[in-house]
Amino acid sequence: MKLRVPEMEGRSARWYAKQRGSAPQMSAYRRSASKLSAEAPGATVLEVAPGPGYHAVELARLGHPVTGLDISHTMVEIARETAVRAGVDVDFRPGDATAMPFGDGSFDLVVCQAAFKNFLDPTAALNEMRRVLRPGGLAVIQDLNSEATRADIAAEVAAMGLSAVNAALTRLTLSWLRRRARTVAQWRELTGEAEIRLDGLSLEVRLRA
Repeated sequence: MKLRVPEMEGRSARWYAKQRGSAPQMSAYRRSASKLSAEAPGATVLEVAPGPGYHAVELARLGHPVTGLDISHTMVEIARETAVRAGVDVDFRPGDATAMPFGDGSFDLVVCQAAFKNFLDPTAALNEMRRVLRPGGLAVIQDLNSEATRADIAAEVAAMGLSAVNAALTRLTLSWLRRRARTVAQWRELTGEAEIRLDGLSLEVRLRA
């Protein structure tokens, strides 16, 4: 899978994992996992590009069988460490979102957070998400809203509980990444009749198999 940004490996991956693991962000992962779990009780879950694995682990805490697929070998290592510390079993493995190593209809729920904008072949990744979903399954893609304002970015970063230096770096990074985020019209062209929700910095796309 080719990415629009360099793959996170080594030191950069571990720095990113640390920034994403603040107490406010961990609370946000728990809220997101709880919401998805209530919507898809008992679902077998695939998280695409789970990064440090925080969200996937929260889904596993709620009793879901969870698999995580990430192109970064360092992130897979970090995610496995996260699961061990949490005392839950998650199948984190390296792999390509555009050629997933799973059979058709393997999962009830597919989640992708904050990564889809980085895929150079979004159509192939989307087709794979649809392929591995069971009939009636749900794919939830959460990414940046291209129309988010500086104030939206500042509010999001302020809630992350970061140091002043890391908050400034995160604001700059999000401002840069926002430029590559897809518009609603581009999402419509890519996904057809998917449900699209906007909320400040966030955009959520929902697809049914």
